[in-house]
Amino acid sequence: MQNSTPPLFKQGIPALAKLVVCLLIGSALMVVDFQVKSLDFIRNQVSYVLRPLENIMLFPSDLFSFGEDYFTSRSSLEKENLSLKTRQTELSLLANQAALLAVENQNLRNLLELQKNTNFRTVPVEILFNPPNPISQRVVINRGSNHGLNLGSPIANDAGILGQVVRLFNNSAEVSLLEDWDFAVPVLVARNGLRAAVVGAGRGNLLQLRYLPVASDLEVGDILLSSGVDGIYPPGFAVAVITKIERNAEQNASNVFCSPIAEVNRHLQALALIYDPQWDAKPGSNSGVPSSTGRRQTRPKGQP
Repeated sequence: MQNSTPPLFKQGIPALAKLVVCLLIGSALMVVDFQVKSLDFIRNQVSYVLRPLENIMLFPSDLFSFGEDYFTSRSSLEKENLSLKTRQTELSLLANQAALLAVENQNLRNLLELQKNTNFRTVPVEILFNPPNPISQRVVINRGSNHGLNLGSPIANDAGILGQVVRLFNNSAEVSLLEDWDFAVPVLVARNGLRAAVVGAGRGNLLQLRYLPVASDLEVGDILLSSGVDGIYPPGFAVAVITKIERNAEQNASNVFCSPIAEVNRHLQALALIYDPQWDAKPGSNSGVPSSTGRRQTRPKGQP
């Protein structure tokens, strides 16, 4: 029996009628499927069969998208990492500068307090550099004769004596520090008033008290103050503390070693002391005495 064309699709039936019939059939199937879910099984089976094919067809697109996201994310992370490292370096530098400024600010406050408690003129100075001399212990400061400094002017901070001007220029000066070889300061022991002279022994070496007999009343920990007998250093400034005593009974001599109280290589700011004993050390003046920490305090009037 030959296949014949269904009556609905026979020639002569208008195309519009065919379209309407198909739409009606399709709508009816959609309503039936929505109401009774009759086509879910067929749909699931077809989806199960077509899913691998869909994955295979989508694999190139997914691979391209993954690669694009990967390289974009990697580039973004590298830029962000570089930015964070740069920021970390900047913050580290700022933190170091802040710490340095805090220390410098505290040192300046201490120097200002020292100026208030000092009865003679002082000049703020700043250490510029160390001359290239491996033997001597000297520094160059930014003040000179134009600012009132003289040869021999003492340099000090709030802890005590740092050194003395040994070369003078108009706007700068060279300062020999306590540790410099044969640098001498007349001192007295704060505990008992014993007078002596502390002498530098070269860079990195302890200071020394020379020409003292064995029976000298000295103890480790005694603080040495400037005595003022030389007319250069004002009296009462801390100079050093005794750290070691070697007594030689046979030679009737004592080797006394001291450490500077004012740390000579710590701060860049200090004070030049413009001291004249004819005016600043006259009887009845408040010359000032150091406290136990080495800072100067004003002596009350009438106290010996």
